[in-house]
Amino acid sequence: MAQLNSLIDNTFDKLIVLSYSNIGYYIRHQFWAEKDFCASLEGKVAIVTGANSGLGKATAKEFAQRGAKVYLLCRNRSRAENAVRGIIEETANTDVFYELVDMSSQRSIREFVKRFKAKNRSLDILVNNAGVLLDDKQLSEDKIEKTFATNTLGYFLLTNLLISTLENALSSRIINVSSGGMYAVKLNVDDPQFDKRKFDGLLAYAESKRAEVVLTKFWAEKLAHKGIFVSSMHPGWADTPAVERSLPRFWKVTRPILRTPEQGADTIVWLAAHPNLQLSDSGKFWFDRQARPLHTLLSTKSSRQEEEAFWNYCCRLTNWKDLFPTTTPR
Repeated sequence: MAQLNSLIDNTFDKLIVLSYSNIGYYIRHQFWAEKDFCASLEGKVAIVTGANSGLGKATAKEFAQRGAKVYLLCRNRSRAENAVRGIIEETANTDVFYELVDMSSQRSIREFVKRFKAKNRSLDILVNNAGVLLDDKQLSEDKIEKTFATNTLGYFLLTNLLISTLENALSSRIINVSSGGMYAVKLNVDDPQFDKRKFDGLLAYAESKRAEVVLTKFWAEKLAHKGIFVSSMHPGWADTPAVERSLPRFWKVTRPILRTPEQGADTIVWLAAHPNLQLSDSGKFWFDRQARPLHTLLSTKSSRQEEEAFWNYCCRLTNWKDLFPTTTPR
């Protein structure tokens, strides 16, 4: 039976439209043993970025339902307040809070971490979910291209600043929300901020999502001895306000087969709460509760030297000192 399940799963994974849509979710869901996934998060502390709507809100709500203390990191105060109020009403968990954080701003991230550490000695779950997809090139307050600043450097800086609190918890977990779009691109070491190319919002987004997967691999290597589990995942095609706003044509055409935010968030919650995940699985890329290949095309593979150079580039832009002894990108 297990072999049959695997065959069906792998077959669907190659059929992008069917796999990433709610059709793929419905079919795979039939084979999941829900009785084995009723883990409580009572006593756990969780952070979810980009949590006022969509996947982030669905994730935060499920964490709260399972008893966790949850911090929603959001940019907009009124939306954050509404999200917190709704989650508390639906879950009866009053340990749900919001923090105003701009994930494209290194100052904002550093200020939040300082506030968080003053209140919490440890952190059990970090979900890096916030992301932007822009039509035009914009710069952050740090003068960094905003897609890269939010989707890549924001993850990089927030995670590194929180490592000390993550290692204070037992079996802490980091989940980086990527995208299936990363399969189409290679890690861009030469021009990650579109200084040499005409800006393309979709390409910038896909490259940032590939970068998140590369960073995940390095965190898994660096944090294994601390007992911290790190993973990246993609949610499939989900019906979220971000998709409607950023990809209106795609949203309109595919809306009947888009996943609900809860379905898209399922693997995030599974990675955060499943009691039997092993450190040997740290660093992997997940979709619908299964580890997936990092590449489907040979052209998207990068060398270890390129990946280390990219890590060093992120270090330099964030004044982080954990450098590899290799040449950083120009």
